[in-house]
Amino acid sequence: MATRFRRILVPVKGYPTDAEAIGLACTLAKRDRGQVFAIYVIEVKRSLPIDVEIDEELQRGERVLQTAEEAAARHDFAISTELMQAREVGPAIVDEAIERDVDLIIMGTSYKRRFGEFDPGRTMPYVLKHAPCAVWVLREPAPVEALRR
Repeated sequence: MATRFRRILVPVKGYPTDAEAIGLACTLAKRDRGQVFAIYVIEVKRSLPIDVEIDEELQRGERVLQTAEEAAARHDFAISTELMQAREVGPAIVDEAIERDVDLIIMGTSYKRRFGEFDPGRTMPYVLKHAPCAVWVLREPAPVEALRR
């Protein structure tokens, strides 16, 4: 019997892999008659109030969520979206997964390098370590020159 994913969380950040993550989530949710929640988390510096309005980030988040809704519409599926503010993105994603009781988190990420090595950043490792559910990561392909070393 295949695993069922009825509640899927997709954190989006504006990466090229976001649309693929949304598409995969929609496909799984349609199969299992589930729901997809897309969130965009604005990380607020500790020197600022948590509810500060950072217009540039708010506009970027709204554009990214709009793009996620459009990606879902291409799969003939409606998703729920939410713009959030938090001190750190990783804990916000995990807290949202717990609150929404999701079965799966699908995260898209870019292929970033730091000091000549693949760098997953700090959000993905945090979510992989602390998520109360399955986590699937969609990483964009590595550049060919990175594979020849």
